[in-house]
Amino acid sequence: MTTQPDRVIIFDTTLRDGEQSPGATLTVDEKLTIARALARLGVDVIEAGFPYASPGDFEAVQKIAETVGAVGGPTICGLARATQKDIQTCAEALKPAAKPRIHTFLATSDIHLEYKLKKTRAEVLAIVPEMVAYAKSFVEDVEFSPEDAGRSDPEFLYQVLERAISAGATTVNIPDTVGYTTPAEFGALIKGIKENVPNIDQAIISVHGHNDLGLAVANFLEAVKNGARQLECTINGIGERAGNAALEELVMALHVRRSYFNPFLGRAPESTEPLTRIDTKQIHSASRLVSELTGMSVQPNKAIVGANAFAHESGIHQDGVLKHKLTYEIMDAESIGLTQNQIVLGKLSGRNAFRTRLKELGFELSETELNNAFLRFKETADKRKEITDWDLEAIVSDEIRQAPELFRLELVQVSCGDRARPTATVTLRTPDGEERTDAAIGTGPVDAVYKAINRVVEIPNELIEFSVTSVTEGIDALGKVTIRLRHNGAVYSGYAANTDIIVASARAYLSALNRLYGALQTQEKNAPATV
Repeated sequence: MTTQPDRVIIFDTTLRDGEQSPGATLTVDEKLTIARALARLGVDVIEAGFPYASPGDFEAVQKIAETVGAVGGPTICGLARATQKDIQTCAEALKPAAKPRIHTFLATSDIHLEYKLKKTRAEVLAIVPEMVAYAKSFVEDVEFSPEDAGRSDPEFLYQVLERAISAGATTVNIPDTVGYTTPAEFGALIKGIKENVPNIDQAIISVHGHNDLGLAVANFLEAVKNGARQLECTINGIGERAGNAALEELVMALHVRRSYFNPFLGRAPESTEPLTRIDTKQIHSASRLVSELTGMSVQPNKAIVGANAFAHESGIHQDGVLKHKLTYEIMDAESIGLTQNQIVLGKLSGRNAFRTRLKELGFELSETELNNAFLRFKETADKRKEITDWDLEAIVSDEIRQAPELFRLELVQVSCGDRARPTATVTLRTPDGEERTDAAIGTGPVDAVYKAINRVVEIPNELIEFSVTSVTEGIDALGKVTIRLRHNGAVYSGYAANTDIIVASARAYLSALNRLYGALQTQEKNAPATV
């Protein structure tokens, strides 16, 4: 019999569902960096990827299992469809983990059965226990999800869950796959499962939900009140479509409103025991890291981690907060690790101090990456007197997020003004080592740079996002540029930071083009030979 926890288990799926956000594709090393940050944050389970989906996903899950999933680390989970090949591949990738979990799933809603699976309810009832038992033959910890549970017939759902648990599932996850339910409905669904699945006390109830109607976090909190003890969420709420339930919002809601939620977990209202194992002071740094590496900016008014979350512009609010924080703040900025941005390093700082501070910020770089980042740091420090943690994060993220330099920027030069036609000249080194220069006129300097680059690279693409943000305050601040390109339906992102936003714009665009070019080369290499 599974012992029901008296706390809430945090299952993070940033590296699996979160990475399915358009343009948020991560490299293996980037995934490893985020996994380490999640371990420091204190998540119980890291869903590291979908091993059968691609060789890259398999490698990422395996590396995370090997390093982050060592003894004393979190449970490392891999996703698998309810098929033998998926499950076997998942088990192979998870082998190095001290605590591996296979998460297998099969749809149960009539709309999915009819249009996607082309299967009957009877067939699903036969497949589920067979595949759960197969997963159980590889690992002790098996999670089963009835996909689209939110739109499934509850009576059929009860039968599926009972069979999954009987076959060895230790966690049953109830996904609101399309973000359709309301809090009252979702809470009632969990309550119904608790009351109508005979062996439910042998498994932990988990929930997974999307934010299509902006209700994911509210749904999860209602689920906790009705017996759910695992929450599947992502940093910054990233994920497919409108994203997932946001980890930081769930954790801080349970933290700030602990006295309200305590009784639902069998505790006295006044208990001060944390409801999760999350180190809340790691939330802010984890949020920034995920934002930097995925290229997905956090909206300023985002709860908990947005730039305005602890800002007060109204005179009445400012006066109240100065007199006593609790007048308009229900939590301290310090509780999520947001401290006053201090100067940490300068142009006279050495490599060791640089390496040490990066490690404190959660970056573990190879010697090559460290050398490149240190050179960038010195270059920036010569231009700016004050180097902050945020500057360091931007510099390092810029270095480690760059795609392989298939095309390399050698020179960018622009001419513009209110009475001049914006003109750009660029020189690129091509993958075969040739140096090529071209020029173009645009509606502005960045447009001219991109047109010139396109003339050299000659890869058709559609620019769908261009954003420039300042890393810190001041006229000499680093400018951070994020780019998204679309080619044949696929989205490719690029990122760069520089004190010169034209240079940053050129590097970000080239980074996205290199990802696109690399993908095209891989497709060409893997294409079947013709006779």
